[in-house]
Amino acid sequence: MISPRAPFAARVAALFEENFIRGNELGAAVSIWQDGREVLELHGGFRDAQRQNPWTNDTLVLFWSATKGLGSATLLHVLQEQRIGLERRVAEFWPEFAASGKEDITLAQLLSHQAGLAALDDPVAITDYDAVVRALARQKPLWPPGTAHGYHARTFGFLLDELVRRIDGRTLGDYWREIFAGPLELDLWIGLPASENFRTATSYAAKAGVVPQPAAFYEALATPGTLARKVFTSPQGLNSVSAMNDPAKRALAVVSLGGIGSASALGKFYALLANGGELDGQRFFTAATLAQMITTCASGIDRVFGIATAFSAGFMKDPSGAADRIFGPSPLAFGHPGAGGSHAFADPENGLAFAYVMNQMEQALLPNEKSLRLVRALYGDARPPR
Repeated sequence: MISPRAPFAARVAALFEENFIRGNELGAAVSIWQDGREVLELHGGFRDAQRQNPWTNDTLVLFWSATKGLGSATLLHVLQEQRIGLERRVAEFWPEFAASGKEDITLAQLLSHQAGLAALDDPVAITDYDAVVRALARQKPLWPPGTAHGYHARTFGFLLDELVRRIDGRTLGDYWREIFAGPLELDLWIGLPASENFRTATSYAAKAGVVPQPAAFYEALATPGTLARKVFTSPQGLNSVSAMNDPAKRALAVVSLGGIGSASALGKFYALLANGGELDGQRFFTAATLAQMITTCASGIDRVFGIATAFSAGFMKDPSGAADRIFGPSPLAFGHPGAGGSHAFADPENGLAFAYVMNQMEQALLPNEKSLRLVRALYGDARPPR
């Protein structure tokens, strides 16, 4: 167990500062919570490449696929409140989903990226929600559901959102705001209001440099017709980082990749999950629902990434025996990284929550090295920069 008095603050702070000096950081923030309270918040740098707007503690930034953790927790809360088990079939709640051999796909399989719906055959726009949902209902699984898992980079959020709509009636974004963001005063948005753009950092694509790893995945990603290419380009659109700097695009509630918020708010949400499902005197999740977030449902070689990954119900896990752990040493930890380096997770064993966000992206399949150095420092295993 890690003591709240452990000297991790100095270790993390030193490496956070070093990221700006030696690590190509432009603007960033990190937030660490323990036992339901924030014990460290650091921010630095600038919201823009011109270095005119300093990063502050309430700076908002896009955190890409880390949004999937918020979306998964939202659906799990809906299922909890409606007393719906993960063994139930998706088609019970979304009848059209049963087409093309999908009638037996369970909620557990869908949440753990085992449904085989990681890419679409139909060329639909990511900004056309209804068209994407119809395409998902028609889509034939890319592999027999339940036999393997592969990261659903873009389709995942639509699957979550449609299930929330079918079961509860609200959109996932509305449910998130009314049930979580409002009561907990979370500065986290799935669909950013125009009024909040003034404090939002500009995101920048990764700079050319060292060949990203794993090389085989990035080669496949750049090759038309490969599974990796299809997964990361369907549904179509919003493929450039600059596109997501458009306020009109930020306003879209794209659950797969559109979450925007501060490090403190992202850390606070994971503090709720690390603190037994209760925070600020309010209980949101039962022990049974938290167990669904913790328990690994799928593990092994990922059909999309080509490396070992693991998933619980909606969250990433470190695969059993993984040498390079992204969620710290505890086997109970879970969370979700985002493209370019953003990272957030809960460690219920130690009552810890961690969130890191930045605006200068890196080519990193999972969290970038800058964020992983902070995680290692948190747990006392700091390594020198590469």
